[in-house]
Amino acid sequence: MNYEILRKFSEAVEEIIEAGRELHQRGWVPATSGNISVKINEEYIAITSSGKHKGNLKPEDILLVDRNGKPIGEGKPSAETLLHVAVYKLFPEVNAVVHTHSPNATVISMVFKDIVELEDYELLKAFPDIHTHEAKIRIPVFPNDQNIERLSRKVEEFFKNTEDRYGFLIEGHGLYTWGRSMKEALIHTEALEFIFDCEIKLSLLKKN
Repeated sequence: MNYEILRKFSEAVEEIIEAGRELHQRGWVPATSGNISVKINEEYIAITSSGKHKGNLKPEDILLVDRNGKPIGEGKPSAETLLHVAVYKLFPEVNAVVHTHSPNATVISMVFKDIVELEDYELLKAFPDIHTHEAKIRIPVFPNDQNIERLSRKVEEFFKNTEDRYGFLIEGHGLYTWGRSMKEALIHTEALEFIFDCEIKLSLLKKN
């Protein structure tokens, strides 16, 4: 392992620890849920270990894996590592992936069983290629599946055939989104969480 990779891994560890702390403070990764990753280069990814509390991450809780999700050295990476790998393969510009288990993302994934369409929200401009509120994005919802390899193939198949590339939901599970940096990935997470909250409230008001 050369010095440059070790240096970038060390930087990624700090980014992930800080992101985990922020996500936990917002109530988006309760208990040991969620996972976070950073792309080191075209060969390696830094990702949270399996079963770790994201608000109390330590450097040893972050592992280095290759682009096939295999750990370099000891440790057990997140069970959903292949979903992160799929995102990095699909979108070469992406450098960070965030997965949350927030109440809003979980609920909306169970209400909308196929596609969540988000339209005319000013906050859609949080995404770099959207410059007006007069926009519509689609967030697909995939059925939960303990076979992560099969699920990751479904994710890849969907995004290869659409221009929507903002995130996806797993039914009863939560949200995956990403960015060109960790900062951007967290902004996208925050934007979608806000819009999901609005969608749930609007749905309740319409019923009343």
